[in-house]
Amino acid sequence: NAISVVRRTVGATNPAEAEPGSIRADFGLEIGRNLVHASDGPDTAETETALWFGADLIEWPRSVDGWIFE
Repeated sequence: NAISVVRRTVGATNPAEAEPGSIRADFGLEIGRNLVHASDGPDTAETETALWFGADLIEWPRSVDGWIFE
């Protein structure tokens, strides 16, 4: 599950409670300045991704597509 792996890598919201080796434990200063955001589930991930990235940044024609026939 990508979301759980990313959230574990990021660490707890409070850097003081984050697991050593996580991004927030190693680099976060406080709850409000914890350095990084990670969505908590698929629905919020989709919503939050749409805030920053439009469809034109996610979808593009691949050069290999002209050479592969299915």
